[in-house]
Amino acid sequence: MKTRTLGSLSVSEIGYGTMSFASTYGPSPERSEAIRVIRGAHQQGVTFFDTAEAYGPWTNEELVGEALRPIRDQVIIATKFGFEIDQETGERNRGVNSQPAHIRKVVDNSLKRLGIEAIDLLYQHRVDPSVPIEEVAGVVRDLIAAGKVRHFGLSEAAASTIRRAHAVQPVTAVQSEYSLWTREPEPEVLPLCAELGIGFVPWSPLGAGYLTGKITEDTPIPQTDFRAFSPRFSAEARAANQALLDLLGQFAAEKHATMAQIALAWLLAKAPFIVPIFGTRSLSRVQENLGASDIQLTPSDIETIEAAISEIKITGERLPPAILKLSYQ
Repeated sequence: MKTRTLGSLSVSEIGYGTMSFASTYGPSPERSEAIRVIRGAHQQGVTFFDTAEAYGPWTNEELVGEALRPIRDQVIIATKFGFEIDQETGERNRGVNSQPAHIRKVVDNSLKRLGIEAIDLLYQHRVDPSVPIEEVAGVVRDLIAAGKVRHFGLSEAAASTIRRAHAVQPVTAVQSEYSLWTREPEPEVLPLCAELGIGFVPWSPLGAGYLTGKITEDTPIPQTDFRAFSPRFSAEARAANQALLDLLGQFAAEKHATMAQIALAWLLAKAPFIVPIFGTRSLSRVQENLGASDIQLTPSDIETIEAAISEIKITGERLPPAILKLSYQ
C-alpha cells in the first residue's frame, strides 16, 4: 500500500473507517469477527484507522483499541470529540459540546477505551458555535504539549473556521463527506487545504454504499439502518440517482474495475493530499476497495467523468436535517 501525508502525518493512501461496527447499519457482527476484519485490513496494508467516542457510543473505541493493540506501533488511530452524549442512555440529542473541560474529559476517556498513551489524530467531530474555534484549538494545543494528542483535525468545518483554527494550532487533517455525489468541499475547503498544507480525509467516499451499485430503489433498508432516515436513500431518490450509477458502471467496465474502485480512484486522483476512508464489515470488500490504489485515472479520465457527472442532478440531501445543520460552520 502506498502512503500519503496528512500535514506531516504519514498514512496509507486509503484508510479504514470503523463506524459500521457500531450498529449504524443495523446489528453489528460478533466482536471476534469485527476484530478479524480490522486486523485483516492492516494485513492488507491499511495503517490509518478512524473511530469516535460517539460511535456506539464508546463501544467502537474499545473495539478498535482491542483490535489494534498488538500492532499499535504500526498504525495511526484517529478519534473525535464534540458531542454531548447522555451518560445513561448514550443518546447524542443534547447537541454539540466543545467546552474546554469537556474536551479534556473526552480525551482522557478515549485514551482509556483505546488503551493507548496518545491519540495520533484528534478531530473536533462537529463545530460548536458556542465555543470560539480559537479556544478549541488552544485546548488541543495544550493536549499536544501534554503528550496526550499528536495531531489536530476538524470534521465538517467551514473554510473560515479551518483557517482560524490553523492560526492557533496547525490543523493536520480535515474530514468531511466527499464523493462523486457529494462535492461540497470543492469550492472552498479543498483549495484551502492545498494552500495551508492540510490533508483532506473524505468520509463516506462510497456514498454510504450507494456508489458500489449494490443498492437499488428496490433494496429494502431496515429501520435499524441510519440510511432509512437519510433523504438521499428514499426509494424516490435512489431511483432518480440511478443515472449516476449507470455512468459509474460504464467507467468501471472500461477500466475492468468495480464501481467502488472507480469511486475511490477518482478521489485519489483529485489531489495528493486526499486520503479517503471507507467502511465495511467484510474483509473481501476491504480487499476490493484497496484495489483502487492500482487504478490510475488520467487527467483525461477525470475530465470525462466530471463532464458526464455535471449533466446529472443528484436528488436528496446527503444527511437528515438535524445532522446536516451541524456542517460547514
